Amino acid sequence: MKKSGTGFEFIFQVAALLVSALLVHLVYVGVIRPGAASSLAEQAALLAADPDHIVERSFYVVLRDYEQEICIILMFWAFAIMGYKAVRLRRDRALLDRDLLQIEEGMRILPEDTRDLSRQLEALKPEERASLLPRALLAALHRFSAAPSVQDVAEASGSVCLSEGERLESELAMIRYIAWAIPSVGFIGTVRGIGDALGQAHRAVQGEIAGVTESLGTAFNSTLIALMISLVLVFLMHQLQLVQERFVLDAQAYCEENLIRHLHTP
Repeated sequence: MKKSGTGFEFIFQVAALLVSALLVHLVYVGVIRPGAASSLAEQAALLAADPDHIVERSFYVVLRDYEQEICIILMFWAFAIMGYKAVRLRRDRALLDRDLLQIEEGMRILPEDTRDLSRQLEALKPEERASLLPRALLAALHRFSAAPSVQDVAEASGSVCLSEGERLESELAMIRYIAWAIPSVGFIGTVRGIGDALGQAHRAVQGEIAGVTESLGTAFNSTLIALMISLVLVFLMHQLQLVQERFVLDAQAYCEENLIRHLHTP
């Protein structure tokens, strides 16, 4: 079940990257770059008519370069991955609101009762049974059936929750990579823009500074967009991590409240 889910998630990530790249590129080809060209032409005409005209920086011009396009593609890719994980986590958290074992208050659970309780969990839908909470409860029941020790049962359920927390943490690796890659792409744009500006330094000495200012604009715009996207992405990533950690803690508390405290050794 876990392997199947991992395979589907990989396919989803690849598809999300392709869709993000296609849609963003279409917007750039159809809207951003034509708008930037139009804005630059308009500003050039106004500057030719009035040398004292203050050039206004258009939002299209800020976004027009390839580095900004790559950053936005990576941003939407990360959003898609985080959205997928958030939806799956919300589905798993819904089990915390259900009485999976139907144990009444004051009921005593003995080792011979674990088989019936295990059957209730095994009767769940496959996608629900693969969630953290049923797996932790089943591990606790199996341990209590094999070794009637409440302490061992608590350790068994806690071990499942701990390993799930580590797995969820490791699955954020791709999002962390994207959050690191976006500023790096922005810095590449900065280096490219500064390099182009230095290559036109001789023109600036002759009084033609338009090419130099355009290249410097590329350098600063790419860094600006990359850092802004990185700020938003890192914030959302930490919020997702916080929700995941709370889910693991809540699942462990569910096991304590709804199962372990009812266990009694003969």
